[in-house]
Amino acid sequence: MHPRRIHYRVLSDSDIARLHDASLKILQRTGSVVLDDGGRELLRHAGCTVDGARVFFPAHLVEEAIRSAPKSVTLYSRTGESAMVLEGHRTYYGTGSDCPFTIDINTGLRRETVKQDVVDLARLVDGLANLDFVMCMAIAKDVGRDDSYVHQFAAMMQGTIKPLVFTAHHIGDMIDIHQMASAVAGSPEALAKRPFLLLYSEPIAPLVHTNMGIEKLVYCARHGVPVTYPTGAMCGATAPVTMAGAIALGNAECLAGLVIHQLAKPGAPFVYGGNTTAMDMSAGTFPYAAPEFHLCFSAYADLAHHYNLPVWALAGASDAKVLDAQAGAEAAYEILMAELSGAQLIHDMGYLDSGLTSSAEMIVLADELASMARFISRGIEITDKTLALDVIDEVGAGNNFLTHDHTVKNFREALWFPSLTFRGNIASWEASGRKDMYTRLNERAKAILANRQVPPVPPAAWKKVMEILAKRG
Repeated sequence: MHPRRIHYRVLSDSDIARLHDASLKILQRTGSVVLDDGGRELLRHAGCTVDGARVFFPAHLVEEAIRSAPKSVTLYSRTGESAMVLEGHRTYYGTGSDCPFTIDINTGLRRETVKQDVVDLARLVDGLANLDFVMCMAIAKDVGRDDSYVHQFAAMMQGTIKPLVFTAHHIGDMIDIHQMASAVAGSPEALAKRPFLLLYSEPIAPLVHTNMGIEKLVYCARHGVPVTYPTGAMCGATAPVTMAGAIALGNAECLAGLVIHQLAKPGAPFVYGGNTTAMDMSAGTFPYAAPEFHLCFSAYADLAHHYNLPVWALAGASDAKVLDAQAGAEAAYEILMAELSGAQLIHDMGYLDSGLTSSAEMIVLADELASMARFISRGIEITDKTLALDVIDEVGAGNNFLTHDHTVKNFREALWFPSLTFRGNIASWEASGRKDMYTRLNERAKAILANRQVPPVPPAAWKKVMEILAKRG
């Protein structure tokens, strides 16, 4: 397979330089509020000016953190195989987290999520070729609210061996999740060597870093757990209404987190990024399919490639309430933009309802769209083999290439093959039962869940997991 070579940029080199300079000025002049005593002390000791909770970052400290952070982060499967190398323009896709509702795969009705949904949706992703990692995709409403993140992590481990991106409420959650993952890996040292998990955490826009957020950042750094720390700002609400100003602010927020993270342990694994969308001024919502959102993700990818850091992104999500034409259109353009921008850790595949509702069928559709986007990003390979001049000579004018050896030997690599998109004529569609795309997606999801066998967590490790969950109640 030839290397991918189609990419696009939304920022020029001069744009990147101006945005980076603007972010440095924000951190130097405006500063950030750091609501954690330990974090402020790290920053004070490193040379930051600290005025109460506000911290002002010298530019050289930011530049040192960028140089210190690893240029590549590798995530492994639960069974120890290298699964994702976050670097360059490699793209990896996965689901999202913490939806309070789901579209029931059997009834088609929207309902509250439970812990079994986390297991089932993880198992679904385990059986999809173009989804590379798992987030919980549900809030376990049938366990205590204070314990849901820990239960959700255990449920994800039940459902898949693919890498896990997780959320945690506070340092207690972080410690319990780290202990569970360490038991599965064999030890904390083995987990740090081959991590199969990555923490998703956020600052609060604009420019606030909470005690819980900083404690988790520092813990991850010191224990070798990869982490991403993107802003969650809205243009016109928690960031300037202009995308340039919002990106400069979001970049500053993420870089401030990177500084703290690298001060805790230089060289610890960190994934850069930002979640900057535009507030819908009519509905007052955080839209997932806003074109501003995905232009900003592409801009953060450009910045990340400039910094030579792994980067977080989002695609395959919709603001539609059901899987309809709006959902398909929004997911398709987002996935293609993410793919061509060279974003690496691309999450939220399968979201509906602006991140409030998960859908097994939407996840399966996103898998199909990712396959198509990856094929497009390969570009067109121009070689003697692909030009096929000798073959054209042999076939000549007025004949066909269908039965030629060149076609037989190369069609599987040369062409994209859909797994769900129907291309037959109307007669064959009618003969197959007149199934629309939603029906095909539903049937595929049910078939995977009925047949997918996931290697279990080793019994001794699972015993430790259950002991931790038992303490949680």
